[in-house]
Amino acid sequence: MATRSTTTFDFETDVMQSKTPVLVDFWAPWCPPCRAIAPSLEEISNELEGKLQVIKVDIDENPELAERFGVRSIPTLKVFVGGKVAKEMLGALPKQVLQAQLAEFVQSE
Repeated sequence: MATRSTTTFDFETDVMQSKTPVLVDFWAPWCPPCRAIAPSLEEISNELEGKLQVIKVDIDENPELAERFGVRSIPTLKVFVGGKVAKEMLGALPKQVLQAQLAEFVQSE
């Protein structure tokens, strides 16, 4: 399953009530670093299918979510587990760094 987007309306269901950890990418289409990490997030989403979801939130279309979660710069990545923020990462991190940061949330077989 590829990355997908959510809105303020669907955030509760898509993220807060998720049975698996969710990596939320707070981004905007005009942000070059956001566009730069998109392929890595897509790959991670496919590699960790069933273990971790990657959901994008466009902060221009959903400013209340950005405000609610204290997003001050983008890209901001937050890992939600059980409806709570378990980790936060800032900036366009390399894929290897993202994978290392996410390892603790992904159950190995």
